Amino acid sequence: MSQAAAKPRSIHVKPNASGFGAEITGLDLSKPLPPDVLAEVHRAWADHAVVWFPDQPLTHDELEAFTLQIGPFGHDPFIAPMEGRPHILELRREPNEKARNFGAGWHSDWSFQEEPPAATILHSKVTPPVGGDTLYADCTRAYDALSDEMKKVLSGLTAVHSAALPYGTKGIFAQEKEQRTMKIIVSKEAEKTCPHPLVRTHPVTGRKALYVSPVYTVGIESMTHEESAAILGFLYTHMTKDEFVYRHKWRENMLTMWDNRCTLHFADGGYDGHLRVMHRTTVAGDVPH
Repeated sequence: MSQAAAKPRSIHVKPNASGFGAEITGLDLSKPLPPDVLAEVHRAWADHAVVWFPDQPLTHDELEAFTLQIGPFGHDPFIAPMEGRPHILELRREPNEKARNFGAGWHSDWSFQEEPPAATILHSKVTPPVGGDTLYADCTRAYDALSDEMKKVLSGLTAVHSAALPYGTKGIFAQEKEQRTMKIIVSKEAEKTCPHPLVRTHPVTGRKALYVSPVYTVGIESMTHEESAAILGFLYTHMTKDEFVYRHKWRENMLTMWDNRCTLHFADGGYDGHLRVMHRTTVAGDVPH
């Protein structure tokens, strides 16, 4: 047997049946990963879009260090970061909070940016005994499932993205009445728009994915509001069909990383009366093509 064949895999990747989403075990994220192991992690992330690592009790320093192994930090607007940790957001909801859980709407993180983040990394510190799942939609398989005629219609279309709906001066958070532990920064800046291809090509896999969401997409260039709404409404229903969705159940000290270039996600609630604490970083991306 050759040396290459005899060498054991350094990590164990266990994909979901659909291939969308995979658990990765056999490594310690609190220490720098050797180049070959890091390459395997990158490959698994590209193949499965959502990957999670159970039993990883990480300090803030270790979370930041792992993030930087994946890529440089992204820019996180409209939410105040942790004190002294400009790159970590604490997603915290106290047991007595009545405000809607943060992230409760299908979206790809910060898609309104010129260079949206490639990855979001979320580390669970306190998980409630019920609820709190995160749902992920596979925008690559959703695109593949469209008819050739619909693919032709969408080819070359440009979607317009904006943070106005959640973070604008008349947005959801501006109108919120309930107290919230997380500090949301409502801003006129959120009302700017940014165009991106409605169908984007993944820079690593070369596969095409739908790149729109009901939270951040406000229309399609050169179309009326009614025309945009008809196409986008169809796509949102299509992308979030059960066959394309993976429901992720959290455990304490689990780190999950997803690819914003080809997925949407939705933070489910159902844990009123319980504390939930997560720490989040983002990895910089590039201009969608």
